[in-house]
Amino acid sequence: MVPGLKSMVVLLVGVESAAVKDGKDREAQTGASKVFTPASDASNFFKRRSRRSPRTYEEYYAEQRVKMATNERRREHLEEQNNEYENYLEEERDEQYERTRGKNEQWREFHYDGQYPRYPHHRHYV
Repeated sequence: MVPGLKSMVVLLVGVESAAVKDGKDREAQTGASKVFTPASDASNFFKRRSRRSPRTYEEYYAEQRVKMATNERRREHLEEQNNEYENYLEEERDEQYERTRGKNEQWREFHYDGQYPRYPHHRHYV
């Protein structure tokens, strides 16, 4: 629901009549003066660069410099984010490797009975 719509509807429903001013000609003249401008102002308006006219050399290269600076900042930001993510992944892999190595070592110590070599592929079969 649009805010203020309810109060506007109540206001419109409550109106029973409206008064109209007698100075209709005067209002038409002021409206026309708002639409039409003097010739000097109109010529100045069209002398200014419009949207479709070509940009000057300086304007073009100023826009290019702004775009290049923006792209450089974006590239540096993404490179920094990528480096942080790679460092995070490397730390996670190292921690996972340490946990796995510790668990395997505990498993080997628990299951080693001292009679045979630690690993099955080191056993001598006769």
